[in-house]
Amino acid sequence: MSDIPRNAVTRAARLATLPAGIAGRAAWGLGKRIGGKPAEMVAAELQARTAEQLFKVLGELKGGAMKFGQALSIFESALPEEAAAPYRAMLTKLQDSAPPLPASVVHEVLAAELGPRWRRSFLEFSDEPVAAASIGQVHRGVWRDGRDVAVKVQYPGAGKALLSDITQLSRVAKIATAWVPGMEIKPILDELRSRMSEELDYRLEAKSQEKFAKGFDGDPHFAIPHVLKHSEHVIVSEWMDGRPLSQIITDGTQAERDQAAQRYMEGLLVGPGRVGLLHADPHPGNFRMLPDGRLGIIDFGAVNRLPHGLPVEMGTFLNMTLEGDAEGTLEGLRGIGFVRPSMQIDAQRLLEYLEPFIAPLHTDTFTFSRPWLRDVFAHINDPRRPNYAVGMKLNLPPEYLLIHRVWLGGIGVLCQINGEVHGRETVAAYLPGADLPPLGY
Repeated sequence: MSDIPRNAVTRAARLATLPAGIAGRAAWGLGKRIGGKPAEMVAAELQARTAEQLFKVLGELKGGAMKFGQALSIFESALPEEAAAPYRAMLTKLQDSAPPLPASVVHEVLAAELGPRWRRSFLEFSDEPVAAASIGQVHRGVWRDGRDVAVKVQYPGAGKALLSDITQLSRVAKIATAWVPGMEIKPILDELRSRMSEELDYRLEAKSQEKFAKGFDGDPHFAIPHVLKHSEHVIVSEWMDGRPLSQIITDGTQAERDQAAQRYMEGLLVGPGRVGLLHADPHPGNFRMLPDGRLGIIDFGAVNRLPHGLPVEMGTFLNMTLEGDAEGTLEGLRGIGFVRPSMQIDAQRLLEYLEPFIAPLHTDTFTFSRPWLRDVFAHINDPRRPNYAVGMKLNLPPEYLLIHRVWLGGIGVLCQINGEVHGRETVAAYLPGADLPPLGY
């Protein structure tokens, strides 16, 4: 394999194997049942095989296919527990690993981007990647000044792969919707399409990363590596040790989970006010806990430019919701475009619909968990519930698209971490306009 499979027909065919493969395994499962194997055992094996193929296809195709899988992996917390285990293992694996490119291809990219004598910039360079993501993989090296560095190399053909995948991923959208009933796949694909060109240009990513790095120099709680050199398809930045959040999610102690969850929540909110940028890729592979207790943040390909910080209307709206002001909440949402002017919504029903989302702010501390998230999804996705129609009437303004993604994705990751956070204190500190009412209001 010399690069990402670029031919649209080839990639479409590979993606099409997902629904076809599931149908084949269903027939395999029926055969096992006829042969006398217990239904529960057959179901478990079927899910494991499906999850294995999902990782294999999305991981090898990389590009938009893998990015789509990463987006889904954030929301595995909402899966029913009996179905979650095999998908959790495989989808979480997509967060920071994938089949790597050969060293010869990596060398070709480095020569094209940094010059034919690129090796002179390094005292050491490892051909074995330490991480592989959706459009690039990372190698470890030692820079000419002796600093350990991370070298992010974009896959050849990543641009064509992304263009192809965004068109073809609708083939698996129905499958993903079946995993999490009510999940809207189209907005995920639309967002990936709109951000595609920015993420492909590593010069923009390097600029965002360096702005974060300078803004957080010396910060006691967060660490962002500086960029040493970059081009359109390569970024060389300071190496960052630390324990990935994915490891803490898998086997962290409760104390480690609490610390990671608190720092992670702060990390999602602190950027806009400090540097005018929102880190917009919240999956765990982009965060790690350093030995000194700081949260390390990497991968700035997806950012939301907010030069004035998070919208103050968000804090104002949250105040009214926590105060139980139904009419004020409705008018506030209507004013910022979440409710269209012509749409009629019962204000009290709207407040009841929003209640699970603000429940974590009704106490000083809150532990986000998978059972809690499943209850929230059931609350908003069950057509039998009276508030179901409310959600169907809400709108998502384009300017809130990435903010919405970060908050929803961040909550999904917090539920995976399963740690206790000081939610009220954190929101009050970092969300403009958030003058939260006293507890028990």
